[in-house]
Amino acid sequence: MPKYVIERELPGAGQLPADTLQAISQKSCGVLSGLGPQIQWVQSYVTDDKIYCIYIAPNKEMVLEHARQGGFPANSVAEIRTVIDPTTAE
Repeated sequence: MPKYVIERELPGAGQLPADTLQAISQKSCGVLSGLGPQIQWVQSYVTDDKIYCIYIAPNKEMVLEHARQGGFPANSVAEIRTVIDPTTAE
């Protein structure tokens, strides 16, 4: 199943309090539940003004539908082609 990285522009994301991040996460999980088991949220990285999310989904359209239903920005959605790390150099 393809894996995607989603860039969400959210000014001040890094300053959001824990309860707001929890509410965002709960909303996301609710939408995911409604979309079915084909789409999964792996994890997200919060930076100063953006959130980068990793999702597993059958296609980009389903990722965009999750964003639409949840009211989340999805400024870019890119399929992850491969993963490299320090062991790749060996």
